[in-house]
Amino acid sequence: MSKSQQQPWITAKNQRLANGQLTDKQTNRTTPSPSLRWTGVVRWLHLYLSVVSFAIVLFFAITGLTLNHADWFDDASKTNEYRGQLNSAWVKGTDTATVNKLAIVEYLRSSHRIRGSVTEVRSDDRQCAISFRGPGYSADVNIDRLTGTYQLTETNMGLVAVLNDLHKGRDTGRGWAWVIDVAAVFMTLVSTTGLLLLLFIKKRRTSGMLWVLIGLAASALLYVWLVA
Repeated sequence: MSKSQQQPWITAKNQRLANGQLTDKQTNRTTPSPSLRWTGVVRWLHLYLSVVSFAIVLFFAITGLTLNHADWFDDASKTNEYRGQLNSAWVKGTDTATVNKLAIVEYLRSSHRIRGSVTEVRSDDRQCAISFRGPGYSADVNIDRLTGTYQLTETNMGLVAVLNDLHKGRDTGRGWAWVIDVAAVFMTLVSTTGLLLLLFIKKRRTSGMLWVLIGLAASALLYVWLVA
């Protein structure tokens, strides 16, 4: 019988396998242990959580550098001042509660394309002051209640300032606060699943945990040395 010709018992086994007549034991297949299944799940989570959160994690990593080293960048702030006249009926009156804040804000937004949200409104007998704030942006308006004339001071602080404010969540609104929370959850999950993967690898478990402890100790020592 030539070597290229299959043995009869191999041919019979292949036929029974194709017909579904062989059991797992007969084909030498073993059911994965629970630990192997968990390893696969954790590896899958770690991989896809890392991919999904790549952009947001990279953003916070880069803006961490720009925030910590603001002196690396030139001051890109630009300040403009405007004067104008609004409807004096909106601000006249002895009672500060009668100031038509909504009409004033909408007029200023449409006339000067003011961005950001209203963070403060102050009124007294003579003046009304409104402040707008956004990432890397501020606008302050002082209104004369007797005449309706106003002065607007608008400051744009540049792209780096915008990125830094997004990193800090300053003047960014509730929606961006949720983005920061989601990013924090993703980073926590990526770190946790990476640690779990390390625990599943027996050959690397001890040395890996040793390096984890070294990292924790180094962070504590740096805090004590440089900060506390």
